[in-house]
Amino acid sequence: MTAPLVVTLLLADEAQQRFDDLRARHFPADRNHLAAHVTLFHAVPGEHVGRVRDDLRTAADRPAFDVEVTGLRLLGRGVAYDLRAPELSALRADLAASWAPWLTRQDSSWRHAHVTVQNKVEPAVARALHEDLAAGFAPERVPATGLGLWRYLGGPWEPVAEFPYGD
Repeated sequence: MTAPLVVTLLLADEAQQRFDDLRARHFPADRNHLAAHVTLFHAVPGEHVGRVRDDLRTAADRPAFDVEVTGLRLLGRGVAYDLRAPELSALRADLAASWAPWLTRQDSSWRHAHVTVQNKVEPAVARALHEDLAAGFAPERVPATGLGLWRYLGGPWEPVAEFPYGD
């Protein structure tokens, strides 16, 4: 069986670095195998990689757009920043419709984008970070620059391809 595929939204370097720094500080080091990321699909069957590549290439043939960082979400055992953009919702819905027969329940029921900066900690630790980050939070817009495709390897991810917007 082929490893499942993960599809992510790529962010501009400055925003990516800021989220990476937060994740490095607050995610348990022994479980932090990845950079900060915006997962659009968690487990697309790997045997469809050719079709997925073609669909992502087509989806990325558009102008770049901004996503709005709208707030913080307490995950119970972690914290995430919520992201919203009508362009992203439409793009994701189109891909989900195209891949509907293959999608897991988690990927079928996706609600909206987020960046997890902490997970797998005690609830009290998560609540404390949420309160700390919320105290200084101000909404902002960050550029989305394209789509990423990865293979899930049971923890770490292996990069497959990037599809920059506008190429």
